[in-house]
Amino acid sequence: MSTLTAQTYLTPEEYLTWERKQPFKNEYHNGQIIAMSGASRWHNRITLNTAIQLNNQLMEMQSKCEVYAVNMRVQTSPSVSYLYPDVIVVCGEPRFEDDTFDTLLNPILVVEVLSPSTAAFDRGEKFEHYKQLASLQEYLLISQDSVRVEHYFLQETQWNRNTFQRLEDVLSLASIECEVPLRAIYRRVVRNAS
Repeated sequence: MSTLTAQTYLTPEEYLTWERKQPFKNEYHNGQIIAMSGASRWHNRITLNTAIQLNNQLMEMQSKCEVYAVNMRVQTSPSVSYLYPDVIVVCGEPRFEDDTFDTLLNPILVVEVLSPSTAAFDRGEKFEHYKQLASLQEYLLISQDSVRVEHYFLQETQWNRNTFQRLEDVLSLASIECEVPLRAIYRRVVRNAS
């Protein structure tokens, strides 16, 4: 979830120096800083449920993939943006912008939990920024207001989408060889989820 702050232009280098000193997260888009506001109970629950499901499966498979949740920044280029996805998976050796190891360059999967104020941005401009990542294979948008997961996946050069809207559905993530039941994503979130 984010809200636009004062219109101050910073270079990517200035942003990163400034951001590392801030008590709260701020994204960076086209020279503008966007403050990240707090997340709702359901947003936090869905983020945690998703991260746990992915992490547990990857550990069980003894995969070389790693899961990061909430505080790992991602940098895109050539249009430089710094973003804070809700959940990230990177496979193989993680690449970082510098030796501070807080800005990831090569995620294979990015997950955003939608908020009413950010849903359009997450589907549109933010997704366009993520598409610049050569490593990205899958992008998930998870609604917190209803059972709805939009699964974007890259096939050759074309991004395709599947939408899941039932707790009985199982999301198959080919890039990391995981299957996640929607019931697990929405555990203790949706009234009829167990």
